[in-house]
Amino acid sequence: MAVEIKKSTVAGTLSLTPLIDVVFLLLIFFLVTSEFEEQERRIDISLPTATSAVPMTSKPREIVIDINPAGTIYVGGQETTLDALQELLKNAVAANPISQTVVIRADRATAFQPVVSVMDACNRTGISDYSVTTTDGPDQ
Repeated sequence: MAVEIKKSTVAGTLSLTPLIDVVFLLLIFFLVTSEFEEQERRIDISLPTATSAVPMTSKPREIVIDINPAGTIYVGGQETTLDALQELLKNAVAANPISQTVVIRADRATAFQPVVSVMDACNRTGISDYSVTTTDGPDQ
């Protein structure tokens, strides 16, 4: 006696297209909302400490300037001079005149003059919203 197996018609009409669309939409959502490592923070700098320091949050249009212990200035991971930095800041102010911000990340062993020079370049180009980044904690 032969057993007859009936196939379900529901499984035969199941379309995978909507499922694939949902998976792709979720993938795009997570890629867009994930936070990528910024080039400016790839340089190994030991920040000085302060008791009132807060975690650095990135603003959409801020420029991060790094200064290593030797006093070399980096913007976007690329070494730059004060003249080139001032030109870059001037262009940034022209593109975003209302709320251009600058974050200065200087190594704790850096002499104070390069930091003052960067602040002076900010002032000369009309950027008054700049800050010097520190970390919260004891000296290491």
